[in-house]
Amino acid sequence: MAAMLRTLIRSSSFICLLMAISSMAQSPPVLDTDGNPLTRGVEYYVDPGITDVAGGLTLVARNGSCASYVGQAPIGNGSTEGLPVIFTPTNPGDTVITETSEFTAAFSASSNCVRNTTWGVGEEDPEVGRRFIVVGGEPAVFEIESDQSPGTYTIGWCPDCLNPPLCGRPRCGVAGILELNGTRFLTLDGPAFLFRFRRA
Repeated sequence: MAAMLRTLIRSSSFICLLMAISSMAQSPPVLDTDGNPLTRGVEYYVDPGITDVAGGLTLVARNGSCASYVGQAPIGNGSTEGLPVIFTPTNPGDTVITETSEFTAAFSASSNCVRNTTWGVGEEDPEVGRRFIVVGGEPAVFEIESDQSPGTYTIGWCPDCLNPPLCGRPRCGVAGILELNGTRFLTLDGPAFLFRFRRA
């Protein structure tokens, strides 16, 4: 009986040690403007981090097309809040978005021409040499990393590769803003843009 008790105590101690190491290794949570962790299923506005040249992220159109691109709401033309976004961790057991953890993002809104508002990554546009963040297609998995400025973050994307020798070097990218004909689009392959997350 005593031997069983000692074995049980050792096993419990080992499990506690593993849990402590795991929690120490976990990345810090991404915080909203109130200092609370970004949480699964909660709506947030994605605002510019350090500039007031435009509003929050929303759906925008290009060349008169359907509003199926992710971009910034213009200032001085109605609401600058943009549309609320819901972040969903890819790990079903996670309720909080942590730095560098993977998640999908979707606008909590409907569009006249697009039913699925989950963010994806479009093909490179040869005109501008950038990949646009779009909705309505294949969902993409993103990551968030903190910047040196308190409370500001970058949004990144890196494709998964199931067979690395065949994939070559993946074209990862950090999200930035590209202005075309007065419309500001969220794109990859340019300078990074900083964002804040404000609970809706």
